[in-house]
Amino acid sequence: MAKAELKTKQKTEVEDSSSLKGTLASVFFLGAFIIVTWVSVYYLFVERF
Repeated sequence: MAKAELKTKQKTEVEDSSSLKGTLASVFFLGAFIIVTWVSVYYLFVERF
């Protein structure tokens, strides 16, 4: 026979203490770096010819 499960009435609270502002700033800086890199490589490519 299957054992009866004990049901406990515990409330699990999830705190949303993590802020994503730093993550957003990091993504913007990384995106800007990638865009500047691509534009500079494109400029070097165009100037070659």
